[in-house]
Amino acid sequence: MIAKTTSRNELPLDRILWGDCVRILNTLPEKSVDLIFADPPYNLQLSQELWRPNMTKVDAVDDEWDKFGGFAEYDRFTHEWLTACRRVLKDTGAIWVIGSYHNIYRVGSVLMDLGYWILNDVVWLKTNPMPNFRGVRFTNAHETLLWAQKVKGAKYTFNHHAMKSLNDDLQMRSDWEIPLCTGKERLKVNGAKAHTTQKPEALLYRVILSSTHPGDVVLDPFFGTGTTGAVAKKLKRHWIGIERDKGYIKVAQARIDAVQPDMLSDDVYAFPGKRDRPRIPFGALLENGLLRPGQKLYFGKTGNVTARVLANGAIKHNGSTGSIHQVGREIQNAPCNGWEHWYYIDDESGERVAINALRERVGAK
Repeated sequence: MIAKTTSRNELPLDRILWGDCVRILNTLPEKSVDLIFADPPYNLQLSQELWRPNMTKVDAVDDEWDKFGGFAEYDRFTHEWLTACRRVLKDTGAIWVIGSYHNIYRVGSVLMDLGYWILNDVVWLKTNPMPNFRGVRFTNAHETLLWAQKVKGAKYTFNHHAMKSLNDDLQMRSDWEIPLCTGKERLKVNGAKAHTTQKPEALLYRVILSSTHPGDVVLDPFFGTGTTGAVAKKLKRHWIGIERDKGYIKVAQARIDAVQPDMLSDDVYAFPGKRDRPRIPFGALLENGLLRPGQKLYFGKTGNVTARVLANGAIKHNGSTGSIHQVGREIQNAPCNGWEHWYYIDDESGERVAINALRERVGAK
């Protein structure tokens, strides 16, 4: 559904709003959005046509929406839309902005001037970049994403373990190798590209999965052909798109309508981290009969350092008595997560197992 305006008291979820992004953002409720993904004009400042060696013309970005009178005009534009975005973001919210060398440094400067706190810069490495046909510079094979929180030090969403799982159980790095949007994913109208800078869904999948939970609201002030909305719908997030080109809106709406909602429960799309789990004290292992007073614990999967479990939930190593964390800290003279450092002997296998496995059993009850 396309809407021209909205009430300050109503958040237009899962809709495309037609018009200027700054004007529309200023009509939305304050502190109502969880995440913003912005793909603003890059201010490429192309001064001539581009041709391949075989004399075919390059379908480059020469749209009117990417033309500015100069850096000062572009900076004013950037300041306006980032200010409007900051107003609608929750204090725990965050923003992702993508750009190229033409604009991303100016965007970053404005972000910091407005009080955003940059968390990461992520490099999108294009596995199939467009060649530099004139041969006067290196091929532009990457774009940069800035991830920033609205308020420095506020709690923000980062699904670390979900991203680790997405990356074959390795911590995901800040360089993302993803191909350009091509083939069937590239939307076309009458055989021509529907949008010159359509982003691949794989890129938005990482952004949205890493920075939101199911039911969160993701806003895109430069909606284009609706990549953000399509991916948000697939991941069971709400979305709001703002776009001033009716041609793009028509393509985006058809694209999002084609995404079929599923009947799967939210736990397919939600990935609570360790900090989201209920706190379980070490003493609960004694109360539930998973450990017994006097039982021996081992510090590390190998080695001879041991401690005895006391009936009150403390442990004793030589003359030192305290929690699993305190005693572990004294042993290694460094911060210690006792759940991961202390081991018990499993009765069935006869092998050492981290006591964290017992905590998981208590939490599952």
